[in-house]
Amino acid sequence: MRQLIYIPVIHTEVDMGSMAGSLKEAYLSRYGEERWASHVKAIEQMWDGIKHKLDALALDYPRTKLYQDGLPLCGKEPQIVTEVAARGSRNHRILLDLIQKGCTLIGTESPQLLLKEYRQIKEAVEEGNHPRPFWERLRSRWQAQRLLLRRDRFIARRIAETLHDGETGLLFMGIQHEVDRFLSGISVKYLFHRLPFQYTSRFASSS
Repeated sequence: MRQLIYIPVIHTEVDMGSMAGSLKEAYLSRYGEERWASHVKAIEQMWDGIKHKLDALALDYPRTKLYQDGLPLCGKEPQIVTEVAARGSRNHRILLDLIQKGCTLIGTESPQLLLKEYRQIKEAVEEGNHPRPFWERLRSRWQAQRLLLRRDRFIARRIAETLHDGETGLLFMGIQHEVDRFLSGISVKYLFHRLPFQYTSRFASSS
């Protein structure tokens, strides 16, 4: 039997890469400094909780594979994780710790689809300064949802192809994803069902 532990996450500034500055600016403009500070604190609490729960799992590290939201299938996966961890990403620091314990890092996403998402996010941020007609914004949201669905299907295929009998996978995914909808023949468990702060998502239901 193959087992996957699904870990819903909220991304930090570091995880956002080159778009972090623009996204933070847009958030501050809409919600203000106090809300931003609360947001950052909540994310830190989330990563504290994830680290605590992962440490408590009786994982067979050599038979555990790591799948990461935003990590492209490119042949440079360890280098990417190391670089992002060095910039302060809690997510990637946890990945490095697990790799050092014997886990195997797996390229998770399509580089082409990630590039399309980057372009969509950039357009959405720029839209804040130059509002577009309602129908264009509606079309952009539909395109973003469609792209998210394509990414989830690709990730599910990667897991199905690389996770073998007797192995456990750890999947770190943003809360908007629903990769588990497309998995079959794999036992899916959740690290937790209630995030340590208020976010509207299917993971925020009572455990």
